Amino acid sequence: MSARSARHGPSLRRRLFVPLFWSWAVGLLAVLAGAHWLARNSADRAFDRSLQDEAAALAAKVNWSDRGPLLDVSKQTLELLTWDSRDRNAFVMVDLDGYPLAGDASVPVPLQRGDSFGQPKLFDAQYQGEPVRGVVFSVTSPMLDRMVSIIVVESRRKRVDVVRDLQIGIALPVLALGTLTFALVGWGVRRSLRPLRDIGAEVALRDVNDWRPLPLANVPAEAVPLIERLNQLLHEVQQSVTLQRRFVADAAHQLRTPVAGIRVLAQELERELAAQPVGEGWRPLLAEMRGTSERLSRLIAQLLSLARSETALTMNAEHHPQDIVPLLREATEPLVLQGLRAGRSIELDAPDAPVVARAHPIWLGEVVNNLLDNAQRYGGGHILLRVRALAGGGAEVTVEDDGPGVPPENMPRLFEPFWRGERADVRNDGGTGLGLAIAREIVERLGGSIEAQSRPEVAGMRFTVKLAA
Repeated sequence: MSARSARHGPSLRRRLFVPLFWSWAVGLLAVLAGAHWLARNSADRAFDRSLQDEAAALAAKVNWSDRGPLLDVSKQTLELLTWDSRDRNAFVMVDLDGYPLAGDASVPVPLQRGDSFGQPKLFDAQYQGEPVRGVVFSVTSPMLDRMVSIIVVESRRKRVDVVRDLQIGIALPVLALGTLTFALVGWGVRRSLRPLRDIGAEVALRDVNDWRPLPLANVPAEAVPLIERLNQLLHEVQQSVTLQRRFVADAAHQLRTPVAGIRVLAQELERELAAQPVGEGWRPLLAEMRGTSERLSRLIAQLLSLARSETALTMNAEHHPQDIVPLLREATEPLVLQGLRAGRSIELDAPDAPVVARAHPIWLGEVVNNLLDNAQRYGGGHILLRVRALAGGGAEVTVEDDGPGVPPENMPRLFEPFWRGERADVRNDGGTGLGLAIAREIVERLGGSIEAQSRPEVAGMRFTVKLAA
């Protein structure tokens, strides 16, 4: 079984065609058998009648004299018997002992000694190596007590030709009708399934967050329950995702107050302990507490940003074509000083001419901030932010660093929420694992795409964002 057939059952066309084909094939065999029987019986009746007429005509030519029976056959009569070169006709006249008196002595004689037939009797035999059909007719002298038999045989060639022609005449319309039926059924199936293919194409083109009901126009009545159930499922998924996003946003919002309180209490505790004559052992503990609360605050801020980006860009249509260079400059400036303090340089490579793309003034800055923050935490000493216009419209924004990059086996997980690489539990880099996930979410909702490349393709790590026009 192939991998494709394991994913689904036979197609509707196959389900229709297979029973239809076997029904048609059995019907065709029955028609051919019936046609053969009908054609053979009809041909036998017609040719047997003609053969009997020939025997009766020859019997009428028998003359009785003192010397015995004479067969008075003219040349024209012989020519009539053998006019068809494709057929093989012959006759013989024999006495009661089967002794030939006239005609072809090699003609088979189906008589026993003393046999006579007052009515023409048909028989099958072999004549000169081929099957023949024959008739025997006995004639009795009106005055003498004597009798002769006339035997006429003919080959079956014309009978076979007639049977074949009749079979072809019957089978060809059946074949033509079957072909036309299959063609019409195929066309009807394709035409009936076209609305479902159109729905499939529409779903393939939809955004991952587009949960609009699927259209029911022109859908076959048999498929309407399926589409209605899919629409209901889309509605349930939309409600579930909305509740999940609302829970994340509410939980993050509720956590901001106690975390801020922890930071304030840590600062107050530090001032109180500094004023008391105690040792210095408390300072590392308070520094760790302060760093932990700051990381927790950053995580909450990232969760809120993710929740807002998932809803704002869906409900808000503020993203429109605009020059993104000023947006990138504004987003980069706060991080330049931070990078310099950490020993890293950030360079902006932008053209003097405007670069127009569809963007949101706040959320594009969020994307750049997250990409630059990721480069500062995990990249090398030099970070390059480059923007350029695309030939077909839109813009391309790249963030490059000269750091160690990401191993190839980890690249597929790079944009997963909360994934921070191997042994992230022992690294104290302040990351939350949400920055790249937020960047991808925003870029895709802006109608763009984001890709990542690492060593050995580039010097370190490169993120490429493409925005539509």
